[in-house]
Amino acid sequence: MSDLTLVTKDGRFLVDSREVAMMVDKQHKNLIRDISRYCKILAGSNLSPQDYFIESYYTDKQGKVRPHYYLTKIGCDMVANKMTGQKGVLFTAAYTKKFQEMENQLQSRHQPSYMIDDPKERARKWIEEYEEKERLEIENQELKPKATYTDHVLQTKSLMSATDIAKDYGWGAPTLNKVLSELGIQYKQGGSWHLYYKFQNKGYTGSKTHIIDEETSKRHMYWTQKGRMFIYNALKEEKGIVPIMERERDGNQLKLI
Repeated sequence: MSDLTLVTKDGRFLVDSREVAMMVDKQHKNLIRDISRYCKILAGSNLSPQDYFIESYYTDKQGKVRPHYYLTKIGCDMVANKMTGQKGVLFTAAYTKKFQEMENQLQSRHQPSYMIDDPKERARKWIEEYEEKERLEIENQELKPKATYTDHVLQTKSLMSATDIAKDYGWGAPTLNKVLSELGIQYKQGGSWHLYYKFQNKGYTGSKTHIIDEETSKRHMYWTQKGRMFIYNALKEEKGIVPIMERERDGNQLKLI
């Protein structure tokens, strides 16, 4: 009796009725007839035939479409229980052994390598763990710069001047204001910077009033932390420019404006 082959469908291990027929030396059409009868009986009860047998079709060598079934483990149990003699015993031994092997393999995939007894499986699992660890380290390294700058921003609650934000990039305020103007984010009027209409009322900025003398005062635009992140995303996406802390972490050179 040849070794049994299991297939996987929808997360379940299944056996093809054609292979079962060859193993038990029974014509496939007769096995199909028996399984169809079992399905009718199950359908007339509170039991679902799909838990035992899954109807399917294949194309034979002559190009004709033929029916067959996939058997679950309990479907194999039902077929085996109807069999007697040596062939029934050998079929039962073959499918129970194969299902157990597959279940053990599936279980070992979720076990750490040190808990697996089989040397080959333990070695295979250790390689998987090592590769996964390397993948996560690379992924974390790629994500860490952004998270680091974001954390830095979130730690600051107050309004910030253009000068303060410009320092994140190794610039002075004039350079930052120039870049934001080139990106169509802000414009200068009456000696002060203002956001273009589409960026207003989004919580990016606030203002402070500076007293010049008893009769004169001037309002200046300041950036909120939400605005600071908006600048971060705009510079990174449009210009490929990131804060100094990210460049130093990645080993990149400073980008000059």
